[in-house]
Amino acid sequence: MTAHTENEIVIRAPFDLVWERTNDVEHWPELFSEYSAAEILEREGDRVRFRLTMHPDRDGNVWSWVSERRADRAARTVTARRIETGPFAHMDIRWTYEEVSGGTRMRWVQDFAMKPEAPVDDAWMRANIERNSKVQMALIRDRIEALGPAGR
Repeated sequence: MTAHTENEIVIRAPFDLVWERTNDVEHWPELFSEYSAAEILEREGDRVRFRLTMHPDRDGNVWSWVSERRADRAARTVTARRIETGPFAHMDIRWTYEEVSGGTRMRWVQDFAMKPEAPVDDAWMRANIERNSKVQMALIRDRIEALGPAGR
């Protein structure tokens, strides 16, 4: 079975600024509150392979994994997948960007499934991703909007 989430937010900033900031993986720890580190492992054209490390959870566990993103600026889309899947059978994410009145709509669509031996099931993870996506998107919006139109 595959679980699915969709979340979006409008950021009051031009597309170019939103695209540049949200696709600057090296600086994700400054954009997202959940990541303590982002290490670029390989870059080739519009493809980047990287390791993300989260801040310790309530139990002191530090989660880390390798993902790969392919950015298509002309189509205003990014596709990503986990290479090191951890508790996921698979995790695929599609980011889309659309210029709208007053800013840029950023949308995340995630399709995933948990491994049978994972400590949580698809329904639990779906609820967790839904909750966390809203928090992270609002944080990203606020941080980008604070830069102003010129992206200081």
